[in-house]
Amino acid sequence: MKIVEHPWQAVASITSFQRVFVHGGAATPCALLDALYDRAQELAEVEWIHLHLMGDVPHGRKCFTQAFRAANLFVGPNVRRYMDYDYIDYLPCFLSEIPALFYSKKRAPHVALIHVSPPDKHGYCTLGTSVDIAKAAVDTADLVIAQINPQMPRVHGDGFIHVRDIDIGVEVNTPILEEEAPSPSALEKKIAEHVVSLIEDGSTLQVGIGRMPSAVLSQLGSHRHLGIHTEVCSDAMLPLIQSGAIDNSHKKIHPGKIVSAFAIGTRKLYDFLDDNVSVALLHVAYTNHPEIIGRNDKVVAINSAVEIDLTGQICADSIGAKVISGVGGQIDFMRGAMLSKGGKSILALPSRTDQGQSKIVSVLKQGAGVVTTRAHIYYVVTEYGIADLYGKTLKERAKALIGIAHPEDRERLDREWRQLHVAHQ
Repeated sequence: MKIVEHPWQAVASITSFQRVFVHGGAATPCALLDALYDRAQELAEVEWIHLHLMGDVPHGRKCFTQAFRAANLFVGPNVRRYMDYDYIDYLPCFLSEIPALFYSKKRAPHVALIHVSPPDKHGYCTLGTSVDIAKAAVDTADLVIAQINPQMPRVHGDGFIHVRDIDIGVEVNTPILEEEAPSPSALEKKIAEHVVSLIEDGSTLQVGIGRMPSAVLSQLGSHRHLGIHTEVCSDAMLPLIQSGAIDNSHKKIHPGKIVSAFAIGTRKLYDFLDDNVSVALLHVAYTNHPEIIGRNDKVVAINSAVEIDLTGQICADSIGAKVISGVGGQIDFMRGAMLSKGGKSILALPSRTDQGQSKIVSVLKQGAGVVTTRAHIYYVVTEYGIADLYGKTLKERAKALIGIAHPEDRERLDREWRQLHVAHQ
């Protein structure tokens, strides 16, 4: 590894028309990105490829559009406003299959910009808070450039990288990006109550980040022997770990360990991860593989959606045609839960949007993407209860979903269902 003094020196060898992988989440390499933005006038059509980035991500601004394009694998809130499907586009792919895009050379990066912990006495850095698809990017890139940060936790798992596999390094000493989930609302707490009623002691959980997952986790304090095999871990898990509710003792694979692909939270979480042998951040092709997920018993996968139609089709990545997130790992875990002995997949969502529109709809909005098919759905939960769709016909599903819709929307949904049914005779 060649160590340079300044970030601009580290990115000086990046050229026009290259594809550049950017480490995501809390590991977003901001110093390297800023240095590359400073070179915008020299570059043309550099393609970023990345998951959700944190911090200021201005590469969609008009002043950068000739220099940079982006193939978002997951659209974060700081990129949504730039989405134009020309310069800033979206590449739909199951999270578990993104590494195959790199290894197959279908969309392999020329350059990988990563953010790592300092090397240990044996010369090994780690990918810190995000192993996910970053390990595959490092394995396949022609040039690996790292910002090396003593504030990045040294995390066990698949993220170890020897200094000989890093071409250029630059040392920084800056705080790791943090994201604190907002406190759950009363409505979200009510939905969580229904979700928690479905979770048994000894279950292995997949939960995301945000208010709803936080609401669910906050109500699991009286449970015992819970395990974690998830896509992302957050601060909301820490009280359950400290109280012993999460001990991972009943897991069939990686017993005693929390398994995840990446972590986003506060410094408290990052300090917990640092050199903690009870945590393994692993390659996402493994963590999110349905067959691997299904090896644990009683897997409970908890996900959410933008809207769901009366047959059980789930739109989770767009509002109509406007992409707001990504396919992510929802279907990986929903399928994995159904392969698990005693497993349950749960879709939890409010009955209405903040604007008062029903999230349970007769038909999805025009242009909406179906992330999870009607064949993958099991439990759907709103503040009005639980609908078990598994083994139900379309008519039975419609009745069950209307029963947990907002009371003021039920008559209209029933009428629309009947009109659609009659119209297709």
